[in-house]
Amino acid sequence: MMMNKILISLIVLCMFNLGSQAQRRARQTHIDDVSLSFLRQYDDSLKNYERRLDTLQSMVKPLSVENDFILFSPLTFYKGPAKDILNLEKQQGGIANRLLNNSLMNIYLRRPDLIRFTENELISTSIKGVDDHSVQNPSHNIIDRVAPVPMEPDVISMDVWVTKPNFWTFSGDYYLQFLQNYISGNWYKGGESNYSMLGSVTLQANYNNKQKVKWDNKLELKLGYQTSRGDTLHKYKTSEDLLRYTGKLGLQAASKWYYTLQLIAYTQFTRGYKSNDPFVYSDFMSPFNLNVSVGMDYTVSWLNKKLTGTVHLAPFAFNWKYVDRLELSTRNGIDEGRHSLSDFGSEFTVDLTWALSDMVKWKTRMYGYTTYNRTEFEWENQISLQFNRYISANIFLYPRFDDGGTRDTDYGYWEFKEYCSLGFSYSF
Repeated sequence: MMMNKILISLIVLCMFNLGSQAQRRARQTHIDDVSLSFLRQYDDSLKNYERRLDTLQSMVKPLSVENDFILFSPLTFYKGPAKDILNLEKQQGGIANRLLNNSLMNIYLRRPDLIRFTENELISTSIKGVDDHSVQNPSHNIIDRVAPVPMEPDVISMDVWVTKPNFWTFSGDYYLQFLQNYISGNWYKGGESNYSMLGSVTLQANYNNKQKVKWDNKLELKLGYQTSRGDTLHKYKTSEDLLRYTGKLGLQAASKWYYTLQLIAYTQFTRGYKSNDPFVYSDFMSPFNLNVSVGMDYTVSWLNKKLTGTVHLAPFAFNWKYVDRLELSTRNGIDEGRHSLSDFGSEFTVDLTWALSDMVKWKTRMYGYTTYNRTEFEWENQISLQFNRYISANIFLYPRFDDGGTRDTDYGYWEFKEYCSLGFSYSF
């Protein structure tokens, strides 16, 4: 009985073992079938990809030597890409050429500033354009057939006009002014009616080469007339009469100092009279004064350039005085019967202009000459009131000292002149 149970157990165990092995063999067979199917599908996909790749390669034409040059040379504008894109028929040249043409057109339209050359320039240097697919000596390197193009900066062509520097400056002042005064015959304070006119011209021509040499020239012309009912001998008499030239030739010694040779020459235009007196007190070249001096000039530029001018100091000066009318010799410090007087001494001249405001300007000229035996001193002051560009008023004050002339019982050797005027003026 016991043996039967053992035998049955062994038989069941063997059957179970055989069943398990059958299941494993069946499972293994199923896995092998799946793996084989996957491998076959993968192999088919590779073959399919290979066939598509071969088809694509057959459609795409390899790049030519010209296309290599187009891709790797400096950007150039070619005519071919535009023609191919605008052509309504089927485009020739394959996918590679179409892609290249599209890329070039994109650059032409979006970044024209990057284009450096044109196809005509390449043709002029014997380089084939993009439309010419014939290749000469393709075995040669493209670099051997391309002439090197120098890299030049982007510049704008300009016309340069070179002129000789002009070291001359010109300026001038003009004014013509009038004064009218009427007094009735029964005016309780007395007096007489009169008219007066005054014209003045000042011209300057100055040379300065901004290095060492300076040459200043100034010409002053003034002439004024007045009428007087009380003068029965003269219908008109001069109230102002001056013709004067001042020249300076300087050689720079320091920033504002110049070694200077100065010349001053002055006389008048016409005769000078007094009321109801026929005697001629002055005339053209009677007197004529010439002064030549050697010294130093200082250039004044003070008060933020509102006070400008020059100061001339000359320890050595030569003065020549001349009268054409002998009867005027003694009145001008010349010996009786002689026409001229020459002497040596020292001299100084101060010429300043002070712009007090846009409307008020003060011009002053101070001149002094001495031989240590006689002295001449003049101080001219002109205050200008500029109402607008063309209308102004002038106040002129002129004290003078000359101990070489005739002494006056009231003023001694001092002389004084003053006038006011209103009228037209112009400056440039």
